[in-house]
Amino acid sequence: MSNLTDDQRIALEAAAFRRLVEHLRERSDVQNIDLMNLAGFCRNCLSNWYREAAEGSGIELSKDESREIIYGEPYAEWQAKHQREASDAQKAAFETNKPAH
Repeated sequence: MSNLTDDQRIALEAAAFRRLVEHLRERSDVQNIDLMNLAGFCRNCLSNWYREAAEGSGIELSKDESREIIYGEPYAEWQAKHQREASDAQKAAFETNKPAH
Protein backbone atom coordinates (compact mmCIF):
# COMPACT_ATOMS: atom_id res chain seq x y z
CA MET A 1 0.00 0.00 0.00
CA SER A 2 1.18 3.50 -0.68
CA ASN A 3 2.53 5.68 2.07
CA LEU A 4 -0.60 7.57 3.03
CA THR A 5 -0.70 9.74 6.09
CA ASP A 6 -3.51 9.10 8.55
CA ASP A 7 -5.16 12.33 7.40
CA GLN A 8 -4.97 11.26 3.74
CA ARG A 9 -6.38 7.81 4.53
CA ILE A 10 -9.23 9.31 6.56
CA ALA A 11 -10.01 11.80 3.78
CA LEU A 12 -10.10 9.04 1.16
CA GLU A 13 -12.27 6.83 3.35
CA ALA A 14 -14.65 9.73 3.95
CA ALA A 15 -14.85 10.44 0.22
CA ALA A 16 -15.60 6.79 -0.52
CA PHE A 17 -18.26 6.74 2.21
CA ARG A 18 -19.91 9.89 0.81
CA ARG A 19 -19.93 8.31 -2.66
CA LEU A 20 -21.49 5.11 -1.30
CA VAL A 21 -24.24 7.11 0.42
CA GLU A 22 -24.84 9.14 -2.75
CA HIS A 23 -25.02 5.94 -4.80
CA LEU A 24 -27.53 4.36 -2.42
CA ARG A 25 -29.67 7.51 -2.57
CA GLU A 26 -29.60 7.41 -6.37
CA ARG A 27 -30.49 3.70 -6.40
CA SER A 28 -33.71 3.88 -4.42
CA ASP A 29 -34.98 1.10 -6.70
CA VAL A 30 -32.68 -1.29 -4.85
CA GLN A 31 -34.56 -2.37 -1.76
CA ASN A 32 -32.87 -2.88 1.61
CA ILE A 33 -33.83 -6.54 1.57
CA ASP A 34 -32.00 -6.91 -1.76
CA LEU A 35 -28.90 -5.36 -0.21
CA MET A 36 -29.18 -7.61 2.85
CA ASN A 37 -29.61 -10.72 0.74
CA LEU A 38 -26.68 -9.92 -1.53
CA ALA A 39 -24.25 -8.03 0.68
CA GLY A 40 -25.27 -8.69 4.27
CA PHE A 41 -25.90 -5.02 5.02
CA CYS A 42 -28.37 -2.31 4.04
CA ARG A 43 -29.01 1.39 4.45
CA ASN A 44 -30.28 0.82 8.00
CA CYS A 45 -27.08 -1.04 8.90
CA LEU A 46 -25.05 1.84 7.51
CA SER A 47 -27.05 4.35 9.55
CA ASN A 48 -26.52 2.20 12.67
CA TRP A 49 -22.78 2.08 12.05
CA TYR A 50 -22.77 5.85 11.56
CA ARG A 51 -24.61 6.35 14.86
CA GLU A 52 -22.26 3.94 16.67
CA ALA A 53 -19.25 5.86 15.31
CA ALA A 54 -20.78 9.13 16.50
CA GLU A 55 -21.45 7.70 19.94
CA GLY A 56 -17.89 6.38 20.05
CA SER A 57 -16.74 9.95 19.54
CA GLY A 58 -19.03 11.29 22.26
CA ILE A 59 -21.63 12.65 19.83
CA GLU A 60 -25.26 11.84 20.56
CA LEU A 61 -27.20 10.94 17.46
CA SER A 62 -30.64 9.40 17.43
CA LYS A 63 -31.66 6.50 15.22
CA ASP A 64 -33.91 8.85 13.23
CA GLU A 65 -31.13 11.39 12.81
CA SER A 66 -28.63 8.82 11.57
CA ARG A 67 -31.18 7.36 9.16
CA GLU A 68 -31.93 10.81 7.75
CA ILE A 69 -28.20 11.34 7.15
CA ILE A 70 -28.01 8.11 5.14
CA TYR A 71 -31.37 8.31 3.36
CA GLY A 72 -31.16 12.05 2.66
CA GLU A 73 -34.64 12.58 4.09
CA PRO A 74 -36.69 11.32 7.03
CA TYR A 75 -36.89 7.53 6.92
CA ALA A 76 -40.70 7.48 6.91
CA GLU A 77 -40.73 9.69 3.81
CA TRP A 78 -38.21 7.47 2.04
CA GLN A 79 -40.25 4.39 2.93
CA ALA A 80 -43.46 5.93 1.61
CA LYS A 81 -41.80 6.87 -1.68
CA HIS A 82 -39.61 3.85 -2.36
CA GLN A 83 -40.15 0.81 -0.16
CA ARG A 84 -42.10 -2.10 -1.61
CA GLU A 85 -43.40 -5.18 0.13
CA ALA A 86 -40.79 -7.91 0.03
CA SER A 87 -41.65 -10.95 -2.04
CA ASP A 88 -41.90 -14.39 -0.47
CA ALA A 89 -38.64 -15.32 -2.21
CA GLN A 90 -36.88 -12.25 -0.80
CA LYS A 91 -38.17 -13.01 2.69
CA ALA A 92 -37.05 -16.64 2.46
CA ALA A 93 -33.59 -15.60 1.24
CA PHE A 94 -33.32 -13.13 4.10
CA GLU A 95 -34.19 -15.80 6.66
CA THR A 96 -31.48 -18.02 5.19
CA ASN A 97 -28.82 -15.31 4.88
CA LYS A 98 -29.52 -12.84 7.67
CA PRO A 99 -26.53 -12.02 9.82
CA ALA A 100 -26.58 -13.11 13.44
CA HIS A 101 -26.59 -9.99 15.60
